[in-house]
Amino acid sequence: MMCGYLLARAGVDVTVLEKHKDFLRDFRGDTVHPSTLQVMHELGLLEEFLKLPHTRIRTGNIEIGDEHFTIGDFGYLPTAAKFIALMPQWDFLDFLAAQARKLPNFHLLMQTQAKDLIAQKDRKVGDRICGVLATGPSGNVQIKAGLTIAADGRHSTLRDKSGLKVDDLGAPFDVLWLSLPVLPGDPADLIGKVRDGQLFVMIYRTDYWQCAYLIPKGGFDTIKADGLTKFRNRLKSIAGFAAGRIDEAIKDFDQVKLLTVTVDRLEKWARPGLLCIGDAAHAMSPIGGVGINLAIQDAVATANILAPVLTRGLPSFRDLKKVQKRRQFPTRVIQGFQVMAQKLILAPTLAAMKTPKPPRLVRLLNAWPWARQFPARFIGMGVRPEHVRLPKR
Repeated sequence: MMCGYLLARAGVDVTVLEKHKDFLRDFRGDTVHPSTLQVMHELGLLEEFLKLPHTRIRTGNIEIGDEHFTIGDFGYLPTAAKFIALMPQWDFLDFLAAQARKLPNFHLLMQTQAKDLIAQKDRKVGDRICGVLATGPSGNVQIKAGLTIAADGRHSTLRDKSGLKVDDLGAPFDVLWLSLPVLPGDPADLIGKVRDGQLFVMIYRTDYWQCAYLIPKGGFDTIKADGLTKFRNRLKSIAGFAAGRIDEAIKDFDQVKLLTVTVDRLEKWARPGLLCIGDAAHAMSPIGGVGINLAIQDAVATANILAPVLTRGLPSFRDLKKVQKRRQFPTRVIQGFQVMAQKLILAPTLAAMKTPKPPRLVRLLNAWPWARQFPARFIGMGVRPEHVRLPKR
């Protein structure tokens, strides 16, 4: 949606496909980071965007055993919005769609799902992708395009049809998502908890806590086999001030949603006529909540690089490769950090079944507030943050 809006804003004729009839689905990528808020500011949309219901996270906190540490502070960032905005992703998508629909060259086809790629012979490059086969409310449809952008997520249909090779970097854990009620006096914050081999993240969402409980890869069946009572007791031992809300909030396992974690990336993000961005190019771990924001950075870079080309004609394969060249380094750095955290921190903690000793770095960040800007910058802005370079046409 962001890429389509930016391209249309720059004068390119764009059609965006959405397979559902609306955006009201249970997304998990609801953390809108300062890098994304800065893009909204550069588009002149931030003030209106922040009128939507949201909560603001200004610090990052972790509890290890009985000790509380503040390890990140977004207040130091050189951005217009110095916080993470927690906002349902459907509201974000509705907002972008409303802005994009104001542009005469933007077209949004709801209930239309891309099923396959259309290729044609090109004497210079061999097979060139020239659009998609899709299904819509009226049946099958062919949509021809000078450029097809696959932004259809970590289970991308178009990526599978492309023949592009995926490197699986591995993830030793999965995530169980659940909700707990908010009560008066609760902190409005983002809190990570580590205790007795368990890792639990609580994200304040005004009227409920969105909670992530990390488990060993493939371990949900074992948890269900052990029974709901034992699972509730595990949650109570890590939920801290919210422990007394577990029994009422978790009536059965239907209220617990499994996220199977995948970390992978394409070796090549493009072939003639086709470009993959976002999770279709690089599925991210939930560590840091950076996935949606990295995808939006891809969208900004794609528009900056390709909009001038698309207003003149077809982009060459060399043009498409410039997007990967621009965005591959940040992707590798952030995935490298995630994989290192998985191997050195998460997997050993889940396996040890005991509370680890707080690392020296955590104690340093807690004791030295000025230093908290560095992890906040890495998570909140990322590596090589992108800026809107194109004027509106």
